[in-house]
Amino acid sequence: MTGLSLRKAEEADLPALLDLYGQPSFNNGRVIPLDEARAIFARFAAYPDYAIHLAERDGRIVGTFALMVIDNIAHWGTPTALVENVVVAEGEQGGGIGRWMMRRAFAIAAAKGAYKVALSSNIRSEKAHRFYESLGFEKYGYSFRLDPLPDPGEDEEDAA
Repeated sequence: MTGLSLRKAEEADLPALLDLYGQPSFNNGRVIPLDEARAIFARFAAYPDYAIHLAERDGRIVGTFALMVIDNIAHWGTPTALVENVVVAEGEQGGGIGRWMMRRAFAIAAAKGAYKVALSSNIRSEKAHRFYESLGFEKYGYSFRLDPLPDPGEDEEDAA
């Protein structure tokens, strides 16, 4: 794919990033306020190997993905890579940008010695599933989710 470049997001990119995240096809158009995004972005500096990557064409941000490479004591000490928040700008979808971005994510993960690249996808996102499978991802195991609740305090099991 010609004309694309990849770089790490900076704080000044947050409005454009929120625009991508605000697309109806991603999170139903819901985004956090810019000030909140700035505070979260500042905390990213404490993460050892986490970055939001931006795909640009002609100075315009046309896609993004987040990549975290997680150190690992298991699996012979080889890290795991986790991809999140893969988004291509509406009007640019279907043109190969997502495939290009994912190949860049794979290359970054490989350069950091990751033994696997993992991601999760909403069970209803069949178009995304076909895309990930076309890249070589395999359905493997189950992805579980729990929306955390406030700790109600000590329960009987904890007290024993």
